[in-house]
Amino acid sequence: MKIIVPPFLKNRYILALIIFGIWMLFFDRNSMINQYRLVSTLGDLNTEKEYYQTEILSDSAALVKLQNSNEELERYAREKYLMKRDNEDIYLIIPEE
Repeated sequence: MKIIVPPFLKNRYILALIIFGIWMLFFDRNSMINQYRLVSTLGDLNTEKEYYQTEILSDSAALVKLQNSNEELERYAREKYLMKRDNEDIYLIIPEE
């Protein structure tokens, strides 16, 4: 029984190109699989970067408010750090989970 080889596989340049392509797709350090992973990681990092930039802008605006307004500073201290005046009582309501 004789094995029939397609004619394009008899050409050594085509065969070398196929082997090179398989090597680049799967086995090389910079393979297409690794490139896909890197691109998806880059997309995730860009999304995080946009999120943190918007957070920086909102925090900067809050900081300017706190530095310029005593009422805003008092409100923040009361809410965040549970500070109170001498004649006030604070009741904390903690929801059960």
